[in-house]
Amino acid sequence: MRGLQLSLPFSWNNQRSHQRQPPPRLPLAPQCALSKQGHRFLTSLAATSAADDPYATTRLLRKFVASSSKSVALSALSHLLSPTTSHPHLSSLALPLYSMISEAAWFSWNPKLVADVIALLWKQDKLNEAEALIDETVLKLEFRDREVCAFYCNLIDIHSKHKSKQGVLDSYSRLNGALSHSSSIYLKRRAYESMIGGLCVIDLPQEAEIMMEEMKGLGVKPSAFEFRSLVYAYGRLGLFADMRRSVMLMEVGGFELDTVCSNMVLSSLGVHNELLEMVSWLGRMKDLGVPFSIRTYNSVLNSCSTIMSVVQDPKSLPLSIEELMKILDRDEALVVQKLIGSSVLIEVMEWTTSEMKLDLHGMHLGSAYLTMLQWFDELRLRFLAGDEEVPAEIRVVCGVGKHSIVRGDCPVKGLVKEMMVRMKSPMRIDRKNVGCFIVKGRVMKDWLG
Repeated sequence: MRGLQLSLPFSWNNQRSHQRQPPPRLPLAPQCALSKQGHRFLTSLAATSAADDPYATTRLLRKFVASSSKSVALSALSHLLSPTTSHPHLSSLALPLYSMISEAAWFSWNPKLVADVIALLWKQDKLNEAEALIDETVLKLEFRDREVCAFYCNLIDIHSKHKSKQGVLDSYSRLNGALSHSSSIYLKRRAYESMIGGLCVIDLPQEAEIMMEEMKGLGVKPSAFEFRSLVYAYGRLGLFADMRRSVMLMEVGGFELDTVCSNMVLSSLGVHNELLEMVSWLGRMKDLGVPFSIRTYNSVLNSCSTIMSVVQDPKSLPLSIEELMKILDRDEALVVQKLIGSSVLIEVMEWTTSEMKLDLHGMHLGSAYLTMLQWFDELRLRFLAGDEEVPAEIRVVCGVGKHSIVRGDCPVKGLVKEMMVRMKSPMRIDRKNVGCFIVKGRVMKDWLG
């Protein structure tokens, strides 16, 4: 397969790529929480590791694997392998843990998991161990092109998440060699998709764009994924002219602007505090009929410093949209006004005669806060209009923190609870489901007046 070879000199210091310095990265999204057993294991592992007792550490690893279910053991391993692990000081123990897990009776060999291990070994500069695992994997896959391609593509993806440029390039070189004899368009497309995505994640969008042109030259049409990757990479770097040009190329290529791509643009603008540009983009979305989503709310409101400040102190935050608007600066107020008229509230709200439910799952604090303010106004208007039957029960679903960094800690629930207390709302935590607030519909109607 023809492709960009490892020997091609990448323009690491290309002047256009450095018109603006890349901003500090935003905090990464929290991982799925570990089980209680997994938390206890990592706490004990940290203690034995700090004591510098390799024998005790080995015993602890073996005991954990022997006493844990498949899901618990693999969850703990995935946590140590993750680029965003909250226990980076224990990542050196991922390989011995993987080795012990691979000996368990329930273990099924998985090349995707092996790719995770290899990428971490690369990051730790344990290249001999990584090389041995790569050779072992390719041998187990019996050199079947499609499966070997999937393995190397996974490896490129994981290297890019670790921000390992050399790891990405090395894996692509291996992939190029493995598929050099193949005429499969599917495999070419898969390889290009992975490499372009990887280059974009490691902040090399210009090199990715060169590869897209090469891809076209071979008769392989880029998909929406490649264009979106390019848009997001240029945007993160603050190269907004290139970002807009990439959006135009995507549209010329036959892909309409959608919510996913728009959210990438909004997130990029937010990182660089370009609120007026964000207002303009939200307006363009409305004009084109591109629907807003929960992620649109998250991307936009995370960029409003005033809102991010007040939600950290729920005891003093404004309790109506009118009060909120008074403390926002002009640009933030324009952004919020664009969001308020969207359909997101209606989409997360279900209204039947038996129940009215508001689901805040997936919302960051700023989004949950603004949605709650909108929701109170919407309820009041509907009750006053009297066009719909009052539901028997009203429920606000916050969750219980299963997806939080600290298991059981749900910031959204804490925010909503404080709002309910300060507003003297009749809603209370559901005894049967502590992740919900409930109230009788008639009681809520009377309270809203």
